[in-house]
Amino acid sequence: MFKWCALEDKACNDCGECDICDLDRTKKCDNCCKCLETDAHYAAVEIDEIIIDE
Repeated sequence: MFKWCALEDKACNDCGECDICDLDRTKKCDNCCKCLETDAHYAAVEIDEIIIDE
């Protein structure tokens, strides 16, 4: 089973582009969240729908 690309609507080809820091292209993302430009201590995602494959 394949996985989908996190950046484009295509199958993942393990290019690693999704692991690159948006602010410093020479480093791997370490989830520092500086690219989010917010002072919040957490982020929230609103879920509109849950789809269950049967």
